[in-house]
Amino acid sequence: MVGVHDELKGQIPVGFLVLKKGVDRDPHEIVTEVVQMVRQKIGPVAAFRTAVVVPALPKTRSGKVLRGTMQKIADGNDYKIPATIDDSSALTGVAKALSEVGYAKKQGASAASPSS
Repeated sequence: MVGVHDELKGQIPVGFLVLKKGVDRDPHEIVTEVVQMVRQKIGPVAAFRTAVVVPALPKTRSGKVLRGTMQKIADGNDYKIPATIDDSSALTGVAKALSEVGYAKKQGASAASPSS
């Protein structure tokens, strides 16, 4: 879950779902279920309406999720791939999933190689 820019509210939550291997349900159906479940348990005050299924979350080698980088991708801001990332292809999966729901489309968003 990361907060992404919203003109009206400032930021709104966007969830990222990684499905277990062997799950053969429709991803859109799962997203709808998760959004409904969160709104039932937390309430509409959570303003949670958007979630995406991604193949993997981008993590550092120590296992921390790169939420800041994911937020920059969603907002369409420039970002650098951290030198400590475990699998940089996960960022590509995040960007693709976000673009399918209307985020990460601003021009100028590009991955810059880490400088050592």
